[in-house]
Amino acid sequence: MLALFRRDLALLLSGSGGGAPGVVFFLAVVAVIPFGVGPDLQLLSRIGPAFLWIGALLSTLLSLDRLFQADRDDGTLDLLLTGPLPLPLVVLAKCAALWVASCLPLVLAAPLLGLLLALEPLALGASALTLLVGTPALVLIGAVGAAVAAGLPRGGVLVSVLTLPLAIPILIFGVAATSGAVNDLAPFRAPFLILLALTLLYGVLGPFAAALALRQSSD
Repeated sequence: MLALFRRDLALLLSGSGGGAPGVVFFLAVVAVIPFGVGPDLQLLSRIGPAFLWIGALLSTLLSLDRLFQADRDDGTLDLLLTGPLPLPLVVLAKCAALWVASCLPLVLAAPLLGLLLALEPLALGASALTLLVGTPALVLIGAVGAAVAAGLPRGGVLVSVLTLPLAIPILIFGVAATSGAVNDLAPFRAPFLILLALTLLYGVLGPFAAALALRQSSD
């Protein structure tokens, strides 16, 4: 499992520049928001956490089609299906490599990009913390969609269509927790714990569902 994680991480970092495309897209989404909203700093700071989460969600969707498609094309997936490592652990290792290569740079870049949205220091820290907890759930959900679309020649759009409805609860509680950290009228602990619980839930169900989808597509 560790060898598979290292192999996938090396391929992701060498083949596509790691998280650079996602960070650039993240920057593009955040940078255009002040032009559309206007120079009202109070409004930007109020809606900033939501746009950080939306940018992170869209950036994650861009990388999900790489999860199984390359292994399907070169025959590696057939070896993984018949190998000694249980398929859910294969999926979990590949998801971990994708998160480190594509989502962890987004988490690290979020406080810097939050400055463009006039976020307070507490909001910057809360945004990074909620993204750190919530983005693994986005990858685990996306693994199911990527597994369903792995057998299709152009399944990138299908992955986004399948993943986006399931990712809405992650987006809702991530934004709610970030807003609660800077707003006395809204709670932080409850939505943050729900976000953590959803990540743990998808961490258990996602690999098994993706493994089942991969076996069905290979038959």
